[in-house]
Amino acid sequence: MLHHHDNYTYLTTAPIRRVIPTMAIPTIISMLVTSLYNIADTFFVGRINTQATAAIGVVFSLMFFIQAFGFFFGHGSGNYISRELGARRHGNAEKMAATGFVLSFLTGILFLIAGLVFLRPLSLLLGSTQSILPYTMEYLGIILLGTPFLTSSLTLNNQLRLQGNAAYAMVGIVTGAVLNVGLDPLLIFSCGLGIRGAAIATVIGQVVSCVILFFMTRHGGSIAIRFRNFTPSWAAFREIFYGGSPSLNRQGMMCISVMLLNHAAGAYGDAAIAGMSIVNRVTMMIMAFVIGLGQGFQPVCGFCYGARLYDRLRAAYWFTVRVGLVFLLCCSVAGWLCSSDVIQIFRNDHAVIAVGTVALRLQLSTIPLNIISMSGNMLTQTCRKPLAANILAAARNGLFFIPLILLLPRLFALQGVEMCQSISDICACTLSLPIILHTLRSLQ
Repeated sequence: MLHHHDNYTYLTTAPIRRVIPTMAIPTIISMLVTSLYNIADTFFVGRINTQATAAIGVVFSLMFFIQAFGFFFGHGSGNYISRELGARRHGNAEKMAATGFVLSFLTGILFLIAGLVFLRPLSLLLGSTQSILPYTMEYLGIILLGTPFLTSSLTLNNQLRLQGNAAYAMVGIVTGAVLNVGLDPLLIFSCGLGIRGAAIATVIGQVVSCVILFFMTRHGGSIAIRFRNFTPSWAAFREIFYGGSPSLNRQGMMCISVMLLNHAAGAYGDAAIAGMSIVNRVTMMIMAFVIGLGQGFQPVCGFCYGARLYDRLRAAYWFTVRVGLVFLLCCSVAGWLCSSDVIQIFRNDHAVIAVGTVALRLQLSTIPLNIISMSGNMLTQTCRKPLAANILAAARNGLFFIPLILLLPRLFALQGVEMCQSISDICACTLSLPIILHTLRSLQ
């Protein structure tokens, strides 16, 4: 792996068509494996019953919320680190790395305590029906134990990635995820722990990921986390807020939207919640590629912004959009052709398949539009444009989705629930284009 000086040279001078894939591929693998282990939980728990499958879908929205804070501290500190390394200010980057990590771990501890204290009301708030509630409480009570490790591993992963060391970041995330997938069948079925086993496997994976990532910061010229560099200040927190609030916004909106989706689908029974939660997992898997590609663009963007290489930055942005668009169009066509088979893999239940197939086809029709808004979000976030970045981050799952999920089911019943995300995607893309073009033009 390249060291600081070499990373600087590589990110600011090597051909873009080589740099972005080099940065993106390890990140895409991390994102896909993370989505895979989310899917693995759904797959193995789907062998228990429909209520257990639905319970995992319900807890999923809280996981988004907790992950949001890992991304907040990770992107906030990481974007600052990449700009400071681009401007050759190494000491500032070291202080920010330690500060972001410690704040992230402490935030995870707060979530752990609050979640266990309010376990039952929290489960109901997330959208549990009475039949799902026992499964949700059992799963969530264990999952919460991993929160400090989850938030801080996401922070370390993003710090490494934004320094241009995405391969090291990948090793930590992938090892934990693979361990989780391996332990799932062992604990759920062989040890007879049921849904508890799925939760224990997830927590073990998160702890292992965090430990590996912590040691990875001492390799490949990465900035090591040293506790003496922990220097919390308003200035540091402001930088974290500027760079991280769009991620917090994006993930937080996703949490609220999944929660509202569970409540809306719950009116049509447990099968509707299970079907929509499977569709969520599948589309998240496809979106993992888009986010990974956008995150491969981010270190190039940060270094070029710090070094004032704006033409190169613009070229890198359009390259990212072209590659993402081709990939998503291929996914749309393939997914359309075998959508009912995809749902059936997770839960062979006619009611679940009926809801899932319609929703999946509708979402696949508009999913290619997401490359424009997602990569635009990464661009504005890294170039320290917090207002534009927050608008773009909130668009897909917030500004449009939340009013639509409250309105469409009243007009079109279950079909309104199924079509909500695709209409939201069209609106988000329409809003994003002028903001992105304005941002690119303003880089003089």
